[in-house]
Amino acid sequence: MRSFINGEKFKALLKDGMSLMVGGFLTNGTPEGLIDLVVESKVKGLTIICNDGGYPELGVGKLIANGQVKKLIASHIGTNPVAGELMQSGQLEVELVPQGTLAERIRAYGAGLGGILTPTGLDTIVEEGKQIIEVKGIKYLLEEALGGDLALVGGAIADGYGNLRYNKTMRNFNPIIATACETVVCEPRKIVDEIDPENVITPHPFVDYILVGEYND
Repeated sequence: MRSFINGEKFKALLKDGMSLMVGGFLTNGTPEGLIDLVVESKVKGLTIICNDGGYPELGVGKLIANGQVKKLIASHIGTNPVAGELMQSGQLEVELVPQGTLAERIRAYGAGLGGILTPTGLDTIVEEGKQIIEVKGIKYLLEEALGGDLALVGGAIADGYGNLRYNKTMRNFNPIIATACETVVCEPRKIVDEIDPENVITPHPFVDYILVGEYND
């Protein structure tokens, strides 16, 4: 059985300067309860790795607006003007990564690989400071694998063992971040007695903690 934890025990896992991977796509499948607990914890200097910057009042945008984020690694921040303003003023470091490249860098870390080779970003600012490797006459960027300290997984239905399946499009980045972090905490939308093994997307060995309480339907 996985460890069921409440909000206070989750906050005990947090510390200044850690890197958090957060599931979701424009806050669809984002674990809002876990993010609220990070806000309450007041930890700072965080590196956030996720698909996007959310919105000022939703998703990781709440952490950005609260001044808790030092660096954001994401595909885009266009839905969060606060992130753009903080980036322009130098208060927030933003590393923009093409979405497919971001997913594959995370996937590579989970698979124990050093990185991936991709042509995406060649001859653009994306290639600045990166190694170019030629394979059979074709040039590729070496994009290093990307992992984190703590994964915050949402959009899932969990069983008591910690096996997860996801609610439709809430799946998005959640399964891959669960493979790429030292510790994984899931905020399931629902907890059920069992899940048909054929429907399990994230097997229980990847999940360390399941958040329970008002956060579940």
